[in-house]
Amino acid sequence: MFKVFGNAWKVPELRKRMLFTLMVIVIYRLGANVMVPFINSNAVQAMFNSEAVKGSLFGYFSMLAGDAFSNATLFALGVSPYITASIVIQLLTIAIPALERIAKSGPEGQARISRYTRYVTIVLAVVTSYGYYATLKSQGMIENKGLFAALVIIACHTAGACLVMWLGERIDEKGIGNGISLILFANIVSTGPTLAANMLALLTGSFSLANVLGVLAAIVMMLVIITLVVFFSNSERRLPVQYAKRQVGRKMYGGANTHLPIKIMMGGVMPVIFASAIVSLPSTLALIIGGGFEEWVRNWFSSGSVIYVLVMFVLIIAFAYFYIAISFNTVEVANNLKNNGGTILGYRPGQPTAQYIQKVVNRVTLIGALFLSFMSIFPILMSWTNNAALSMLVYGGTSVIIAVDVALQTTREIESETTMRHYKGFLE
Repeated sequence: MFKVFGNAWKVPELRKRMLFTLMVIVIYRLGANVMVPFINSNAVQAMFNSEAVKGSLFGYFSMLAGDAFSNATLFALGVSPYITASIVIQLLTIAIPALERIAKSGPEGQARISRYTRYVTIVLAVVTSYGYYATLKSQGMIENKGLFAALVIIACHTAGACLVMWLGERIDEKGIGNGISLILFANIVSTGPTLAANMLALLTGSFSLANVLGVLAAIVMMLVIITLVVFFSNSERRLPVQYAKRQVGRKMYGGANTHLPIKIMMGGVMPVIFASAIVSLPSTLALIIGGGFEEWVRNWFSSGSVIYVLVMFVLIIAFAYFYIAISFNTVEVANNLKNNGGTILGYRPGQPTAQYIQKVVNRVTLIGALFLSFMSIFPILMSWTNNAALSMLVYGGTSVIIAVDVALQTTREIESETTMRHYKGFLE
């Protein structure tokens, strides 16, 4: 990976794009530390350090937005409104034929879809900002409860979410990699120093053999997860494809043997993100409703409970199949092969090929989904040991999976950009 970045750095155009991306990320991290007026940030931090909040949807948002959400700063909402809007528009594109035609109408159609995504992002940002304000107000963390203070807080968080969306699009346009994914990566990585400081404080504050073993186990666990995520992300099932020979004028085309790659983790980390949001909803409702419901959730559906783990495991598998179903059309793939004179050996073109591809996709998706499920719940299982170091890693597995997946995607894009420019040092 470092060699890829080193070779890309030697290309002037790629170097400028990498520096632009780095500059945008630095600007984002600076904005993530800009305080919003009328909010008691110390009280907000104390609330997010409580166990009840860590397992709720607020804890999930805090993971996606880094320290910004737990400090109620300008970029507290982070990339969550844009990610949710993108998912909503993607689902509507499949459900509504008119949107599907727009999406397939070339660059102009993609620009319209992007514009719709921005509109939905703004609406979701306003709704989420109001919900965030109402929660802080109910907990007594707003220093001024007047209408003006409410408008300022909601406007600041909404503007922050829109600015994050704009920064991500600027990376897509002038930088390298996917802008929103890189901002999400920066948020997750930014929590690393805090986690390391907490572990160091644990060792120096109450030195014991159990704490030492817990810290070592946590480090080893993160390294194992990173290694496995890299392995599974690069793994694929290759279906052999034979292209028939065809003569065009005096030239003969086709006749080549190639393969159709089916990625094991075709859906990436999206199933983990979907599942984490869903399983965090009961804890969030418990914080809002309170009373007996909050006690029931704390006893039976907290972030470390057996029911939580089982539901998380099942939802990741379900969302893995759901995401593949809406993003990978086996019939379209089979028709493209047929139109280009390609056949999968042993299967007739058309419907039989589509059925075979679907069968392979189902099997491969199951392997990837089981891996994502296990890697996501493994840190939670380790926290059951009641070790202080391992208890810090409830969201550790999910964070590492997302961060590693984004790093791999960015590395592949940089490698592809370098190859397209036929950089000699890279090809040797």
